[in-house]
Amino acid sequence: MDKREIFVKMASIEERIGDLYKEIGELKDVIVVLMEENAQLLVENQHLRNRLDKKKTGSQAKQKGTSIVAKEKAKKAVVGEGYDNLARLYAEGFHICNVHFGSLRKEGDCLFCLSFLSGGPQK
Repeated sequence: MDKREIFVKMASIEERIGDLYKEIGELKDVIVVLMEENAQLLVENQHLRNRLDKKKTGSQAKQKGTSIVAKEKAKKAVVGEGYDNLARLYAEGFHICNVHFGSLRKEGDCLFCLSFLSGGPQK
């Protein structure tokens, strides 16, 4: 092999590596989109399960008649739905804390938001 053949072969290898690097970047972007979609679907699935449980509880309460316990469960379900909506917003990348509410999260998780979601100190 002379120097020219080696140079041509190195250029070819370099081009293939560049193409592979580009393909890896595209696959990485697809994975990010799929992970975001998966997170949204998990939140939506949980929300639908909660609604189904709420409907089942409501139909059982109708059969047995309304009671104070059933009314308290309905109040808790309404609070749970709001909590689910906030959790969904946080999963979509928005702040839900009182410090930065509604703005996009740019640098990972927010301790204020996580404190709220975990049921931290309440006023």
